[in-house]
Amino acid sequence: MSDESAPLIPTSTSTSRRAKNMYWTLGCIYGATAVGFGAFGAHGLKKVVTDPAKLASFATAAHYQLTYSSKLIHSVALLVATRAAPENKLAAGLFTAGMTMFSGSIYALVLDPARFRFMGPITPLGGLCLIGGWAALAF
Repeated sequence: MSDESAPLIPTSTSTSRRAKNMYWTLGCIYGATAVGFGAFGAHGLKKVVTDPAKLASFATAAHYQLTYSSKLIHSVALLVATRAAPENKLAAGLFTAGMTMFSGSIYALVLDPARFRFMGPITPLGGLCLIGGWAALAF
């Protein structure tokens, strides 16, 4: 005899676990690439870009990808959000979008400003996503 209260399709937490693991992996990748981009910006980029303002912008992108105000670390915030609040997909998604749009657009604009000029307005949207990630994590 079957249990009529059981769902026809078994529910699983594997989707939730997969999403949580994806954000954990992204947090680790963002942390690693921030260090790599920071090192490239400090050493290799000077061979390609000579404008001090562009060099500073690139450093800002790497800095914001890994840290914010030297105290809050976005890559680690994504990792912590994934573990501390695993059901809060909004916070994790906003941190991911924010780091991608904010730092990614600055990297692209510094490396090839003519080609990626359209990305200028994306930078502040990324910043808003980072702020939203913190708000979503808080509430």
